[in-house]
Amino acid sequence: MKTLIVIPARFESKRFPGKPLHLINGVSMLARTAEVARRAGQASGARVVIATDDQRIMDHAKAIGAEAVMTDSALPSGTDRARAAAQLVAPDADFIVNLQGDAPLTPPGHVSALIEAAAKGDVVTPVVRLSWEKLDDLRRRKQTTPFSGTSCIRAADGRALWFSKTIIPAIRNEEKLRAAAPLSPVFQHIGLYGYSRAALERIASLGPSHYEELEGLEQLRFIENGLSVHAVEVAPSRLPMSGIDTPADAEHAAAMLAQHGDPHLS
Repeated sequence: MKTLIVIPARFESKRFPGKPLHLINGVSMLARTAEVARRAGQASGARVVIATDDQRIMDHAKAIGAEAVMTDSALPSGTDRARAAAQLVAPDADFIVNLQGDAPLTPPGHVSALIEAAAKGDVVTPVVRLSWEKLDDLRRRKQTTPFSGTSCIRAADGRALWFSKTIIPAIRNEEKLRAAAPLSPVFQHIGLYGYSRAALERIASLGPSHYEELEGLEQLRFIENGLSVHAVEVAPSRLPMSGIDTPADAEHAAAMLAQHGDPHLS
């Protein structure tokens, strides 16, 4: 199976202009994400390409030794940019991973898990089973930011049945379950996707779906339109964040790397 890892990276951002070029402990966000992709793709021989719409990012990609391609600035999403890049540089790729350029703390193992599970669904995406402590943390966060954190219901074979911003499933006899095992029955979704080429082409032709608009979750569009989504279970990251949306997030990421160790330097 021929795999392409695409890193969509736009310069313009309302909350964080120039975000891919921002330095975190002296290393650009884009360089960090490209290194995640490179490490993840080593075993499978996956090709890695940065998809951008800005010459400054193209120049930086060249400076760090990464392949990059220019895509239309009018493309509405990272998924569309990943599709455009795949059409330009790897029209024969069977499986396309969309690794957002603002996710520099993504464990390479999460990306590798998608590649290993590529044949199990039209779309493959990672989930983490929450400990009871992490579930309690999620519940506390939702008291102030109810649309933070996405949970997933999956079948025994890993097929995703549903995703929601509400914590699902509801849990009867929770005290008994807590006493019996350290892990809760709740899976938290991680916003990383791999697509078969056919699925990516089909998704590009689909408009927003009913429940997608209600919950604000793109992956519900896939399920509502009959695509199979495989939720592959991965180990929790030692760093409690991956995506960076604001300068404050970048500062927090730098502090965590200083505390837990910088994988880019290992």
